[in-house]
Amino acid sequence: MIDTHSHIYGPEFDEDRNEVINNALQAGIEKIFLPNINADSVSRMFAVAHQYPDVCYPMIGLHPEDVKDDWQSVLDDMCQYLSKVVAVGETGLDFYWDSTYKKEQIEALEYQISWAKEYDLPLVIHMRKAEQELIEVMDRHKADALRGIFHCFGGSKETAQRMLAYEGFVLGIGGVLTFKNCRLADTLKYVPLDRIVLETDAPYLAPVPYRGKRNEPAYVGHVAQFLTNIYNVSLDEINQVTNKTVKSIFNNV
Repeated sequence: MIDTHSHIYGPEFDEDRNEVINNALQAGIEKIFLPNINADSVSRMFAVAHQYPDVCYPMIGLHPEDVKDDWQSVLDDMCQYLSKVVAVGETGLDFYWDSTYKKEQIEALEYQISWAKEYDLPLVIHMRKAEQELIEVMDRHKADALRGIFHCFGGSKETAQRMLAYEGFVLGIGGVLTFKNCRLADTLKYVPLDRIVLETDAPYLAPVPYRGKRNEPAYVGHVAQFLTNIYNVSLDEINQVTNKTVKSIFNNV
């Protein structure tokens, strides 16, 4: 299995990061992708990637909740790393708590889309309470020529169909799928298996039976197991299909 979205470089793992990664390997996780979020996380993220080569793979990007007036200077500092990463992310739009920097979030996303085009990198996109605005950006930039992941997808059938209209994009499915009363399982009945990938978003959103606790890459197996019931296939097929999809998006990383 591949965990396509994990913040294990964060301070939440400083005391036992080596154990967490060993647990993941023993659980059958072969790769862990690390999304950057802001200027402060860059060095921590690369340190973990360098310490665990061939397991941890870095991305570079500015999370929408970290976009402020200085977003362009922050991204200009980050661009030096574009030749050293497997994706641009995590980027996107988030107006859930605050839309003060709505204009700046849109501009920062467009800036990072230009990186993806120039360096032929996938995009890892965070979206919350910003569906229409994201669609407008994607359409404006001819997203059919791009590829990537809509991270932490939890939307409706209609939203899934709209997002998957961009042929190079897939949905990142994590622990939310396992939550009681979550309707994502119903949505996925309309989503082909080869249009999803696995993720944890560790340390956040741990799946049942770990809900409310710190998430970690080893738990992605619980998401995969839950998917076997939705798609009526074996765990091995879930892993094979999602891994193939990941490798097609990330240039066979």
